[in-house]
Order: sequence, then C-alpha cells, then structure tokens
Amino acid sequence: MNLFLKSVIIISGCSFLLSSCSPKVKNKYSEAQKKQETIVSEVTEKLSVNVAPVLVDSLGNQVPSSFVPTVNFGARKPSFVIIHHTAQDSIQQTIKTFTLERTQVSAHYVIGRDGFLVQMLSDELRAWHAGAGKWGNMTDMNSCSIGIELDNNGFEPFSDAQINTLLLLLEKLKRDYNIPAANFIGHSDIAPRRKSDPSILFPWEKLARAGFGLWYDLPDQLPPSNFDVEAALRRIGYDVSDLPAAIIAFKRHFVQKDLIPLMGTWDLCVLYNLYRKY
Repeated sequence: MNLFLKSVIIISGCSFLLSSCSPKVKNKYSEAQKKQETIVSEVTEKLSVNVAPVLVDSLGNQVPSSFVPTVNFGARKPSFVIIHHTAQDSIQQTIKTFTLERTQVSAHYVIGRDGFLVQMLSDELRAWHAGAGKWGNMTDMNSCSIGIELDNNGFEPFSDAQINTLLLLLEKLKRDYNIPAANFIGHSDIAPRRKSDPSILFPWEKLARAGFGLWYDLPDQLPPSNFDVEAALRRIGYDVSDLPAAIIAFKRHFVQKDLIPLMGTWDLCVLYNLYRKY
C-alpha cells in the first residue's frame, strides 16, 4: 500500500467519528449490530433446514421426495461491483441511513471523502443497494453484486484519497471473486431511468486503466452508416426499453461532456469503439 495513503487512513481512522479507536462506537451501533446478527441467524437457520420440497400433482397426489446432502458447494460469489455516490452531506449521515431499518437501503461498503473505509455487510450477503434495474439479462442485481457507496453529494469532484481507497478495495474484490473487468459498473448504468450516480465527475477512465471497467481506445474511424445505436447499447449491457435514458446513462459513464439524449459524431465513435470490445 502507498505509505501516504496508509498514513491518511490511519490518521483518519483515529480521528473519525466512526473509528474503532473510540469505545463509543460499539455502543452507538450496538442495536444495529444486534439486528444484523439476528437477520444473519435467520438466514443461516433457513440454510440448515434440509427438507425436500413437497410437490403435489394435479390429482392431489404427493410426489415422493427426499433430501440427500451434497458435499460439493460453497458460498455464492458476487460477479459485479456497482458504484454509487451517496447524494448525502456526510458519511455519518449515510451510515445512519443504512442502520435504520425503515430506510430499507444498504451497501456493503462506504468510503468517506478522506478515504476512510467502512464495511457494513459481508460480501457473501445480499445488500439492498441496486434496486430495480437491469444489466444485460440480469434483473436482480442485488443478488449478484457488491455495492460501494462513495461519500459525495453528486455535484463535487471525488477526492484523490477516496479514489485511492476505492482502487485498493476493487483490487481486493477482483482478486477474491475473479470479477471480470467489464463488470465494474455504476448505479446509473443499471437503472438509467431512476439514477444518476456516480455523477458525471466520476473518474471512470482512471478505473478502467487500472482494470476496473472497460474504456474506449482513441476512436480512429466512424461507425458504418447502418450502425444500430440501440443494438450497440444493448450489447454493452444497457436496458434500452427507454432509449433516451440509456443514451444519457452511456454518456454519463463514457463521454462525460453533456447529458442530452442525442448521439453526436464523437458519441457514435466512442460507442462503436466500445461495441467492438464487448
């Protein structure tokens, strides 16, 4: 780890409100901890119930069945990482949101503006961060992804310390779960009608150069005259049921200059270049 980043994380950790350096933290979130442990227990209890399903045919006869345990299995592994910005004023506010049951939202990780990293849920468990969305043929993104929230109101640049921590975390997740480079995406990519995070200011090119997400090469040719924009966006993964929203999401991620739902010459060149990579 970069020594400067390490010192930033250590210093931030000891001065930060949520740091483990303070014994008050355990008391502050003890109720949330109890609730999480209760839910985890309920999940594991369901997993331990080794009962075959009861099936009944059209005549009301029960189909004979039994449970025989296999020894070949493991925990489910995430195959996507979805990046968000919090659209809130502070990391404390976001953590409070994620520890209140009534909000019904969560994420696996939150990264502060100063680079401080907070994990809120095990990678193997299903956080409620993606909501209704689609990428390719996947329609339940919560079940196959890790959610990372960046403390950012949506209108400010992302700090170097924050992005440095994010890159370290992405490197670990990619290594641990063998996540393909193309599967590091943003919330607005999977939910173009509803979401705009991370914002147009997010450094997607920097991430792609490090192996997290794809990026285009310098386009050297125009697409053919019969180039189908809708089909190209669909091939990348976008839900094109609302084509203008998909175009805006694409431009937010890859063009980052304007957010109008029209494809200019440069936009078409970028899309064509990416289309040939996917």
